[in-house]
Amino acid sequence: MLPYGRQSISSSDVEAVTAVLGTDWLTTGPAVTRFEDDLAAVCGNPAVAVTSGTAALHVAYAAAGVGPGQDVVVAPLTFVATASAAALLGADVVFADVSEDTGNLDPDAAKAALTPNTTVVAGVDYAGHPIDADPLRAVAHDAGALLLEDAAHSVGGTWHGRPVGDLADLTTLSFFPTKNLTTAEGGAVVSPRAELVAGARSFRNHGLVRDKDAQRFPDEGPWHQEVHAFGLNYRLPDLLAALGSSQLRRLDAFRRRRAEIHARYDAALVDVPEVRTPARRDGADPAWHLYPLRVLDGRRRALFEYLRDHGIGVQVNYVPAYWHPVFADLGYRRGLCPNAETYYAQQISLPLFPDLTDADVDRVAALVREFLGHSV
Repeated sequence: MLPYGRQSISSSDVEAVTAVLGTDWLTTGPAVTRFEDDLAAVCGNPAVAVTSGTAALHVAYAAAGVGPGQDVVVAPLTFVATASAAALLGADVVFADVSEDTGNLDPDAAKAALTPNTTVVAGVDYAGHPIDADPLRAVAHDAGALLLEDAAHSVGGTWHGRPVGDLADLTTLSFFPTKNLTTAEGGAVVSPRAELVAGARSFRNHGLVRDKDAQRFPDEGPWHQEVHAFGLNYRLPDLLAALGSSQLRRLDAFRRRRAEIHARYDAALVDVPEVRTPARRDGADPAWHLYPLRVLDGRRRALFEYLRDHGIGVQVNYVPAYWHPVFADLGYRRGLCPNAETYYAQQISLPLFPDLTDADVDRVAALVREFLGHSV
């Protein structure tokens, strides 16, 4: 089965991880600091490494002070964690529809979804295409809220020349194996605001306070540490951070190869009227994570099963977050965000990862064409 996504591990990656095993630090050590510095160089702002993309969302919302009595506006065309991480902190999630072309949070819909209690507006870089950052930032800031960019799909991308990581008040990254670089499991929070970075660092380490100048009982002893606000253990081990730093050295190559594959699919399917190839807006230089083909004739499931039967590991990304029973049980109903629901009904992710060969791309495209009655 040809997978829809797969990590690319080199001998240098293996050497980087192995080297950590010979040191005194398996976690919370210098490899983590180095990885955070390496991420900051790519993203343009300080980074806080954590254990997953979901942890990054939880940490970012916590750093933003999200809690009971507050509302978080969220794009629904995303993995459920973008919404559930806010709900776990006690916030009410308000879903706002996406733009019809990119599947990203629509600024007008986000503005309409604002309430007096809105604390965060959370957009998602769907498939790797950056959010429409300028109007979304204005929507959030005019309401006294923060803009969060869920960039799980898009590290290494840019929007009008600015890197992902420098577009929002808070940016969250994921390093799951199918993403644009991997630490096996891992994520990060990036922010230009020192107080948000400090809040993220505190929450990912139980909220521990070791600075005696900040402690309430500094004379307790040299061993003393305090917790002033609850946090969790979301520390990324040095083993995984070392893998991340090694992968970052190939990020540009990964991005270029993903763009080549994306363009090859576009060229192979541009004349097929039953499908719609992914949109790309002016000013976007995406780090493509997915190739979200849209099937326009109601045959998405049949095409999905046909490709799976022929050994092609396609996927669908994503069921609208509020369709999950956990949100339905809270009163959210289908029909809430029509553009997101239409996008989901049409979407199928074709295989996309750096080690995919041109022959593999051509085979997948040929099967799509064959299914829809078009010659190669």
